[in-house]
Amino acid sequence: MSWKNQSGGPWGNGPRGPWGTGPSSSGPTPPDIEDLIRRSQDKLRDMMPGSLGVKGIILLIALVVVGWLLSGFYRVEPNEQGVVLRFGQFVGTTQPGLNYHWPYPIETVLLPQVTNVNTIDIGTRGGSDSRRGSVARNVPEESLMLTGDENIVDVDFAVFWRISNAEEYSFNVQNPEGTIKAVAESAMREVIGRTNIQPILTGARQNIETAVQDLMQQVLNSYKAGVQVTQVQMQKVDPPAQVIDAFRDVQAARADAERAQNEAQTYANSVLPQARGEAARIENAAQAYRERTVVEARGQADRFLKVLDEYEKARDVTRQRMYLETMERVLGGMDKVVIDQKSTGAPGQGAGVVPVLPLNDLLRQGDAASRSAASATSTQAQGAKR
Repeated sequence: MSWKNQSGGPWGNGPRGPWGTGPSSSGPTPPDIEDLIRRSQDKLRDMMPGSLGVKGIILLIALVVVGWLLSGFYRVEPNEQGVVLRFGQFVGTTQPGLNYHWPYPIETVLLPQVTNVNTIDIGTRGGSDSRRGSVARNVPEESLMLTGDENIVDVDFAVFWRISNAEEYSFNVQNPEGTIKAVAESAMREVIGRTNIQPILTGARQNIETAVQDLMQQVLNSYKAGVQVTQVQMQKVDPPAQVIDAFRDVQAARADAERAQNEAQTYANSVLPQARGEAARIENAAQAYRERTVVEARGQADRFLKVLDEYEKARDVTRQRMYLETMERVLGGMDKVVIDQKSTGAPGQGAGVVPVLPLNDLLRQGDAASRSAASATSTQAQGAKR
């Protein structure tokens, strides 16, 4: 029976509503709930197989099968690789793009991201603070390690890795990230355990990172984890917080000692070679002078002996030659005029020397130089006439 046909309403309150108010004559008519339920039941009954007939049932089954087959299409993104499983067993991998596999439950597909570089932080944890935002929280049970010389060092580092084999990554290791973290911590402890603290704190970080990366890769390959470690990065390497001030004082003292030693060595390297070079130069100069003096003396003696031999053979000729050579050596670089009195005649017989005064050349010079040159020339000319 419809609600609007009941005079007392569904709660039996008479002509007034359930909240004590009478029906409104001007408002909208409330929906007939029983009529809506009846219509829904009729539509559901029409959709039942008994009303479709044989062709309808076949069509419905065909639509379901087509929809089931179409559900096998899947898309592999560029950074992913498809791992196809048939009843839970691995059957192959698929490359990026649109691919197809038998729909569930026959085949399923896993889509691991094989090109993404993942990061695992060891020794620190990311956290949030209401005033400072994101902060890093130290985890001493992971970062405190024992060195080879029985010291304690606080090491925070990060491991960067990616999937190299999707099949091995999906099936051979149950918790890949946890396994990688455990292997990284173990490898770092092993490398730190055979290294002294001084190189760890100063210049051996790169060697330690390379050694840890190689050791991690060996262990993961033995597990067939399908993971490639791309980089190990040491972020913080310090002594424990309780002794870090004293340790820094020791490091500063060692640095000062090394600096003073290097300065002294630098000074010694600059002074000693210079002194050795100067001593070698003086010694070589003395040796060269001695050899030159001895050779010159021997040459002079040999020359004198040869001249003596020639003199003994022809004394007049040798004497004349020695005279000419000596005059050539003495007068060779001088400005001179040679006068042969036999060809010019004796003075007073009409023959003589005509003096030449180079006025053009003298005028080109300064006044003072011209007067002194003219006076000297006149004096020479008068002396020649006399």
